[in-house]
Amino acid sequence: MNTPLRRVGIAMLAMLVLLLGNITYIQMVNADDYRADSRNQRVLLDEYSRERGKIISNDGKQLLATVTPTNDRLKYLRQYPLGAAFATVTGYYSVRYGARALERSEDEILNGSDDRLFVRRLSDIITGRDPRGGNIQTTIDSRVQQAAYDAMTASNYTGAVVALRPQTGEILAMVSTPTYDPNQLSTHDSDEQEAAWLSLTKKDDPRKPMINRAIQEVYPPGSTFKLVVAAAALEDGQTKDTQLTAANNVQLPGTRTDLENFNGGHCGPADQQTASLETALALSCNTAFATLADQLGKQKLQEQAQKFGIGQTDLQIPMGVVTSGLGPMPDKASLYQTGIGQRDVQLTPMQDAMIAATIANNGVLMRPQLVQKVLAPDLSVMSDFAADDLGRAMSTSNANTLRDMMKKSEDNTKGNGKVNGLVIASKTGTAEHGNDPKKTPPHAWYVAFAPADNPQIAVAVLVESGGNRGLAATGGSVAASVGRATINALPGIGGR
Repeated sequence: MNTPLRRVGIAMLAMLVLLLGNITYIQMVNADDYRADSRNQRVLLDEYSRERGKIISNDGKQLLATVTPTNDRLKYLRQYPLGAAFATVTGYYSVRYGARALERSEDEILNGSDDRLFVRRLSDIITGRDPRGGNIQTTIDSRVQQAAYDAMTASNYTGAVVALRPQTGEILAMVSTPTYDPNQLSTHDSDEQEAAWLSLTKKDDPRKPMINRAIQEVYPPGSTFKLVVAAAALEDGQTKDTQLTAANNVQLPGTRTDLENFNGGHCGPADQQTASLETALALSCNTAFATLADQLGKQKLQEQAQKFGIGQTDLQIPMGVVTSGLGPMPDKASLYQTGIGQRDVQLTPMQDAMIAATIANNGVLMRPQLVQKVLAPDLSVMSDFAADDLGRAMSTSNANTLRDMMKKSEDNTKGNGKVNGLVIASKTGTAEHGNDPKKTPPHAWYVAFAPADNPQIAVAVLVESGGNRGLAATGGSVAASVGRATINALPGIGGR
């Protein structure tokens, strides 16, 4: 064989080896990834040939996602009886656009391919029964979820609400607004699906209805972060009576910029130069907490924040939660600003709810969880909820002290929804943001738990850019009424 033919033969052999290697990689190594890819229409078509499992509320009485038999090529139509109010929890299941939220994270259970359902699948083959997927019972209380959604949408607010059971971490409500109707994406009409998708995913749409603001977006928490600073101070040996500056304003170290209290007011009585930590929290005094953060220092603030879960990179509920953080804090000026929840402090509403729930739970942080039970097609329990203790953030005595300080904060907080006889512990926040913060409507926050002395629910409410009050917005005037409506909806609370 001459040299040119030998080279051609070697090249062809090499290409054959590469081709075989590529086929082996695709079929053996990457097969599961391709199978699980939400764009794999073959898998979806196969899944539509069997009855998908249901998603239900925590008491099993409300169907959040179900199916209806059809006469078209897709045997079952996914439906969401409660629509947009629960889309943040359920997500959608679409033959064209895949799945999101619980529909995606629990897909193997719902479509029946989970290994735990192998015996059931085998039994279906032998007996000739139509195959069915398993069911997901969520931790969501449908009454709390609906109340939070109604309170946000009644005022056309953009933002999020998270409600947790402090002792267990069960997510009682998770709302993001504006949102979408998942039925529009689950329809079998391809034109309707496409029209809905294009409407919901416009790049220039500031509403971003497909984003779950509760876990996918971070915001400056404003004065709600003062709870973390107060916790750090109490853990450092200070008390509610520790005296802090009551000055109307202080100069940021190394700058010519003043940091002032809300509306430039004095912290407490005008004739006193200092105010207690308790008074400073109740009145949300910026100057007091800015200087307190500097006294504590960067390390103690970071350590306390980490104990509350801030900075955790692998939190799954089971959907992933983006990481909250404090930023670098390179100098004293940044410490001052961090102390009032500004500068580079960024939290998800879920994280802020975790802070409130931890204080309510005597200082112990619990992992938030959205799945109460995994049920077989016959509704027998395959796996049950187990509370997950993530560690102690502060001592019981200091958590109780901070709780009592939050009661006084609630006494100073305006807004609708207060119920006689129900004692709430809370903290508001009014967070500056944007390129021109003084001319940009602030984010409004409200974090709380109730009943204060026997907490059953902890909430965090975030309303973006002033809600309907513009530059005059505060946490009390905008977010507090949403938080109280959410709390009041829990059975046994709010006079019911």
